[in-house]
Amino acid sequence: MTNAPICLILHGMAGYEAEHTARMFFSGLQRADTVPQEGDCLLISSKPYAQMVFLRQNGEARWTACAASPEQEPADREYALCRLLYHFLQEKTGIRPPWGMMTGVRPVRIIHDMRAAGATEEEIRARFVDHFECTPERFKTALRIAEVQRPILADARPMDYSLYAGIPFCPSRCSYCSFVSRTVGDKATRALVQPYVDCLCRELKAMREIADECGLHLKTLYIGGGTPTSLSAAQLRQLMGCLAETFDLSRLSEYTVEAGRPDCTDAEKLQALKEYGATRISINPQTFSDEVLKNIGRRHSAQDILDCFAQARAAGHDNINMDLIAGLPGDTVEGFRKSLETAISLEPENITVHTLTLKRASNLVVEHRPDAYDDVARMLAHCDLLEKAGYRPYYLYRQKGTLQNLENVGWCKPGYEGLYNIYIMEEVHTILSAGAGGSTKLVQPGVRHARIERIFNYKYPTEYIGQFDTVLARKKGVKEFYDAFAGTNPETTYQQ
Repeated sequence: MTNAPICLILHGMAGYEAEHTARMFFSGLQRADTVPQEGDCLLISSKPYAQMVFLRQNGEARWTACAASPEQEPADREYALCRLLYHFLQEKTGIRPPWGMMTGVRPVRIIHDMRAAGATEEEIRARFVDHFECTPERFKTALRIAEVQRPILADARPMDYSLYAGIPFCPSRCSYCSFVSRTVGDKATRALVQPYVDCLCRELKAMREIADECGLHLKTLYIGGGTPTSLSAAQLRQLMGCLAETFDLSRLSEYTVEAGRPDCTDAEKLQALKEYGATRISINPQTFSDEVLKNIGRRHSAQDILDCFAQARAAGHDNINMDLIAGLPGDTVEGFRKSLETAISLEPENITVHTLTLKRASNLVVEHRPDAYDDVARMLAHCDLLEKAGYRPYYLYRQKGTLQNLENVGWCKPGYEGLYNIYIMEEVHTILSAGAGGSTKLVQPGVRHARIERIFNYKYPTEYIGQFDTVLARKKGVKEFYDAFAGTNPETTYQQ
């Protein structure tokens, strides 16, 4: 993939899928309305009787076209255009995306949906390998994950829901991060934290009332960020105490808290997490290289991560996830392998392997967008070490802008699958989200290909606090959504 600026012109009925197919090959595309007189450009055109792709690059112009029919279904027309574009760019660039033409973020969901619709295993294979031109290796991974998820999804009930509480604060901002978070080092931000926690607790109490009115049952709870342990120990106890008083935690299947940064996670906070009911935590090194940690803006060492993990075990945490990222600035194939080996040696119950994603709002992109690393696929090839150590893949998702169109995969020891991760990726049930930047996802109960609606909170902590009455008012939309299905009988399992 190249990051060189290229003008992208979408003409006629060419749209979203064509654009994202093109971005598999050129991450530096810049939208334009007309073909420029000079410079590199890519024109994608879809008209009633013909489809065409034109590429001008490095002074050379090339094009391809095919006939079309006005009677074609929109989905068939879109697929034909993307296939034409995909093969043309594959030939011109020599790039073979591992997921083929697939642009969606949830490949495993396709398997679940096809099985539910009665498709044969051969039809599912053909969908991935022939229709999307996914590599057999990637299809095998998706299939394995679907098998691990099958009993978990079969046990899911449509009136279940998961609850997310967001903490938009961090001790420092990682260069690859695009999440809405503020560093707690400055005085102005520190002054926001306590009012924020107070409002968050109020919103959580309101959400319990709404969930009860809708007849929902809490399945999993997730406190994420940002970095939740950037709160003081007292604030962490306030938040988790509120959750314990407001919700029946004894009926939870999983309670996750991200304790990702060792530069703000200490023995007292780890003990508080255990005391207030967390059953799963994340301690996220991203890398065990001090040099790479410095490159991404982390203010701690690899030894700090090891010490934090030991403190977590001493506090009694017996379900720990660790995140690693392939493709970080300054990392190497051997360096990533060493990080993976170090994580495995600690024997956490989960290891999630991400591929670096270049997000527009991240400092990595804003300040010095790097070329895609040729070595990132070789880094991920070392995930066979996880297999040998007894881990198995249990969830997978893809993102726009990920290096070499690769993926993020959660690995776990058998029986330690992260339920929240599966539920949110496979869109099994509603996710109620509290806090700044929160996005509540309402899922129609008991229906595959369900109607989905979203309710957004204000993005920044200052807005969230200042407009808190509006935040609460918007949550009335949850009750309105479920009222639309009153009288139906959605209490069925998520059939596979």
